Amino acid sequence: MSPLKTETPSHAHTQLDEYGVSQLVDALVGDQIDAIEAVHGARGQIAQAVEAALPRIEAGGRLIYVGAGTSGRLALLDSVELYPTFSWPKDRAIAVMAGGKAAVYQAIEGAEDNREQGATDIAAVKPGARDVVLLLAASGTTPYVLAAAQKARDLGALTVGIANNPGSPLLTVAEIGITLDTGPELISGSTRLKAGTAQKIALNTFSSALMVKLNKVYGNLMVDLKATNAKLVQRAVRLTMLATGADEALVRGTLKLCDHHVKVAIVALARNIDVAQARARLDAAKGSVRTALAD
Repeated sequence: MSPLKTETPSHAHTQLDEYGVSQLVDALVGDQIDAIEAVHGARGQIAQAVEAALPRIEAGGRLIYVGAGTSGRLALLDSVELYPTFSWPKDRAIAVMAGGKAAVYQAIEGAEDNREQGATDIAAVKPGARDVVLLLAASGTTPYVLAAAQKARDLGALTVGIANNPGSPLLTVAEIGITLDTGPELISGSTRLKAGTAQKIALNTFSSALMVKLNKVYGNLMVDLKATNAKLVQRAVRLTMLATGADEALVRGTLKLCDHHVKVAIVALARNIDVAQARARLDAAKGSVRTALAD
């Protein structure tokens, strides 16, 4: 049986254990270039996934992430970061991971091989026609993820499979397959390296593109963040100043009136209207700052 590309021993740097620290770091960093190139090669598939996901999410659907091991932790990370970055509702970004919550902190041996549990776990979150299920597996053969993909698809959800081996089962089971062909790992078989890097870039790209299309960004400014700490409050001030040209004192005062909602502050300041009127304009514009600012 031929090994998967991600499991095939690399012919590069076969004396890695003899390298000095500087040479070792150079080799490991240099190998990550393949991860970037793999995502670049998959950009058409990622765009297809965004286009397919957008109407479902606009209709109130959820993003549901599924994975095991490193892939599961990367999926969880993307789901968690959507709230502070884009004010995305926590109940509309759900992570399902082989082994459950305990697997976030330690490896749960055998969890990824449990097909029945994969189907059970995804069924428990009740995916439906408006939901988008993102399924990650570097090998593309993980039984837990494959079963979850099939069950989610049977229940009518849009399924997007992300794998690092061309032609792997996950890319066929899912409605849309994203192939991140990173090839052999420099440390043979360790898919937490460039395979994981490629998955992280692909997830960043997919979710960020989706949020831009959902009017979470104005120009290239992150205007729908949740200012949950001092750093983010300062960021909200800076973004509002950049968007409006208003001075800091005025910006801070306006942000306080709208619970530090950057979108609202921008529209209020740019249109010289009160916060309630700014919110009304944004609601009418489906959250688009650009539309709310237009005459």
